[in-house]
Amino acid sequence: MKSLNSVFQSIWSDYTAFNPHAKTIYDQILAHERESQPGVQALVNDHIALRTFDHPHLNIQVLGRLFEKYGYEAKSEYHFEDKKLYARHWEHSDPKAPKVFISELLTRHFSPRVREIADAAAASFTQAQMSEPDILWAGRPWPASHAVYQELLKESEYAAWLYAFGFRCNHFTVFFNELKSFKDLHELNEYLMAKGHKLNASGGLIKGTPAEFLEQSSTLAGKVQIEFTDGRFEIPACYYEFARRYKKPNGELFTGFIATSADKIFESTNVRH
Repeated sequence: MKSLNSVFQSIWSDYTAFNPHAKTIYDQILAHERESQPGVQALVNDHIALRTFDHPHLNIQVLGRLFEKYGYEAKSEYHFEDKKLYARHWEHSDPKAPKVFISELLTRHFSPRVREIADAAAASFTQAQMSEPDILWAGRPWPASHAVYQELLKESEYAAWLYAFGFRCNHFTVFFNELKSFKDLHELNEYLMAKGHKLNASGGLIKGTPAEFLEQSSTLAGKVQIEFTDGRFEIPACYYEFARRYKKPNGELFTGFIATSADKIFESTNVRH
């Protein structure tokens, strides 16, 4: 079995190869940190996020089990009624291991076309493939057309993204608490915008508050050229997130997520920005 580190490295390699702007942001923040801390070797990742359909062959439980093999435990559940999504996050006993946030599209609330696409996605993988971590960066093995992508956008941005990109991490997250060269998330956002990066302003640049024990911000997804069956088109791919966590009244650091904030973070991949 692959080591947990190698699994995250493979996910990161796919994520940055597919979204070079994310690696640029990583390098820029790391360089800024090294100005005050020359010995800093890397940025700490708070969590990754994955998307899937609710099909029993590849739903949230199936993906979650891949991480449970490495000692992760399922934690809180989240419901997004407007976007028709269900999500859950997983944590490892080692607090330094990134958290994992997995969401799924509730296809029963959509047209038969969406359910048909979920069925086709499930048929693209064998049970054996779905039991191996390689599925987490497998991408899209099914043929996809831009016309269908546009059709799905009318029902769900999430469905359209999943149809176009398949299985891959849609974002990594810088754990702000480990940064030393920025006083708060606002200052980090200003730094990123000065570097020319566009941020997700849905619900405000910073989602959440210290009173909720979590503040988050994110870039807008970078656009990439995708080969569809009916041509090559540029569409939003993945984004980078930044999270600052606060201690709860009992002194423990909050490790969960806020559904109302996550709802807005999802919109980082929206086409219309």
